[in-house]
Amino acid sequence: MTDDETWMRCALEEAAKCLRSTPHSALLNPQSDDVPVGAICVFEGQIVGRGHNRREIDRDPIAHAEILALRAAAATLQTSHLGGVSLYVTLEPCPMCAGALWLSRVSRLIFGAWDDKAGACGSVFDIARDPRLNHRLQVRGGVLESECGALLREFFAARRAK
Repeated sequence: MTDDETWMRCALEEAAKCLRSTPHSALLNPQSDDVPVGAICVFEGQIVGRGHNRREIDRDPIAHAEILALRAAAATLQTSHLGGVSLYVTLEPCPMCAGALWLSRVSRLIFGAWDDKAGACGSVFDIARDPRLNHRLQVRGGVLESECGALLREFFAARRAK
């Protein structure tokens, strides 16, 4: 297992916080309808920020996993410039989150599942590596893609069955 896979497992654990687990399956958290996406920020081999989607539970349109993890990392490191930080997230970031990654100067983005509807780091858009911007991140997509995608598919299947 690579370091990227190890850290992505931590992001998957963070995503699972959107769900309530039983021995047989993951069920929707009765208090939340948040899509199970998790993110962690790693700096010098340590997790310095964590976040999972809280849009619905907080009634906050920008409470995406990536934004919350970036805020936590900035507080931990006491800087808004997160050079040297790698962000691991279970789903390809949307345009808002890709912009936040660019503005915070994160060095690396590693994500699990591709988002062919709203992804902004290689699928629909590629904000993270746009040559017109003054900072580009290293991007690696598809890390533990099947596990990350399975969590999302299970969530949406349960939501449709509701």
